Amino acid sequence: MPRKTNLSENIDLGLLRKDVLSVLLELMDEKPPLGGNHEQHLRELILEAFAKLEVPLGKAARIAFLEGIYQHVTSFPVLDSLLGDPAVSEIMINGHDCVYKEIRGEVILTDIKFEDDMQVRFLINHIINPLGRYVNYKTPMVDAHLADGSRVNAVIPPIVKQGSVISIRKFMKEIFSIDDLIKLGSISKNMADFLKICVRARLNILIAGNTSSGKTTILNILAGSIPDQERIITIEDSLELQLHQSHVLSLEARPADNKGEGLVTIRDLVRNVLRMRPDRIIVGEVRGAEALDMLQAANTGHEGTLTTIHSNSSRDALSRLETMCMMAGLDLPLTVIRKQVAAALDLIVYLTRYPAGFRKVTQITEVVGMEGDVISLTDLFVFNRTGMDKFFQPTGSFKSTGLRPMFERKLTDVGLKLTPDLFMSS
Repeated sequence: MPRKTNLSENIDLGLLRKDVLSVLLELMDEKPPLGGNHEQHLRELILEAFAKLEVPLGKAARIAFLEGIYQHVTSFPVLDSLLGDPAVSEIMINGHDCVYKEIRGEVILTDIKFEDDMQVRFLINHIINPLGRYVNYKTPMVDAHLADGSRVNAVIPPIVKQGSVISIRKFMKEIFSIDDLIKLGSISKNMADFLKICVRARLNILIAGNTSSGKTTILNILAGSIPDQERIITIEDSLELQLHQSHVLSLEARPADNKGEGLVTIRDLVRNVLRMRPDRIIVGEVRGAEALDMLQAANTGHEGTLTTIHSNSSRDALSRLETMCMMAGLDLPLTVIRKQVAAALDLIVYLTRYPAGFRKVTQITEVVGMEGDVISLTDLFVFNRTGMDKFFQPTGSFKSTGLRPMFERKLTDVGLKLTPDLFMSS
């Protein structure tokens, strides 16, 4: 608790401001908003914080001082400038004096600094309190979604040592097309054409890659190749996919509230979707036990499933899927799970994010089936990296391995054809 300000005609307003802000933060921790008018709740707490210090300010001075406090805890022009910049895709505040932004895959240290950690705490409250969420000593982490679809994660001390931390992943209104990625050198035209055919043929495709490698972007693009007449149901932690087909339903998971109630998991949604007569199921990212439900759905007639997974290689993606299936608690032998994975998946699209932010589809791999106790994989397309240029962009070329996929029969059965030159070895 800060010191009690002495009664004095010569009041140090700067020191008083710090004391009021300190008491206000304590009150916000003790009395988080539980609904209702957030602005009114905040103004009442400001008045209560000021009253606790018993400062003899005149009416006009008091009104101006309290309004200044309100503006300090609700006005953040530096954040507004970052949120308003369409080039910025992510904002990372690592304590009051370390703010990063991501532009076109490159993470850049800005010159933005906050006054102190207390101001960052007020920023967190300013963002999440209107959403009915809060952080305090008992609840030091929060994950929330802004009205525009942006995702916010905040963590406060003592859980994090650097000070209060905020990560904001902006919802990007600009939708990349496959032609954009070809121009950027992220994929070749042959690879893009091949993937479009695979989606239309209702193959089950797993999109894998390292952190921020563009998995959701590729998922959105591939899902755009689904015929308009199909009933598509998407399942996401936060709604990021932007599909323009006429029959799309978008389901979003929901975290538990601060009382631990109201949780709706990805697994809950996957199980429910099976009762909604989907033609296509798209899961934004598999992270846990829902992997087993998704694989079982793919193996029981729900073809054309698309999803993403975080991994360090195509082979690692399968290992992670197996681990997630074990989290379902059914005590299935590994061999049974492995057979489920091999039977359900047709294709793995692997993306790589390079240090300077450049992203490429580095492998398109067929899941052939089981060979003994091992899942057999065959690379169909690869990016052969030869080095780095002066901009730290990887140099090299995309090429076909010359092998035609074993699932080609599935394509011809639905009237789709792979042209001979697509798989010519270079």
